Amino acid sequence: MASANKPMTKTQVLAHFAEVMEVPKSLASAFFEELAELAAKEAQKSGAFSMPGIGKLTLTERKARMGRNPATGESIEIPAKTVVKMKLSKAFQEMVVPGKK
Repeated sequence: MASANKPMTKTQVLAHFAEVMEVPKSLASAFFEELAELAAKEAQKSGAFSMPGIGKLTLTERKARMGRNPATGESIEIPAKTVVKMKLSKAFQEMVVPGKK
């Protein structure tokens, strides 16, 4: 597994799931590829995709706004755009960062 300072790589994640689920790495890889495709299609179609136990992906509209070019300090207009945001479930958040008791 990855050390405490480095996140797991894709290869390490796939190897972990393959070992735990007792399936070939190729099947674990296919599962994650299909999950990513499904999430993208559903978020595009309905504007949201929920991953049980982890969180929810949502499409959010950002308004146009004024910004600054950091190199020149010149004001520039940043156009409106659609972005993907992920809101973590409360249960997942509590597992990662336990609340104060």
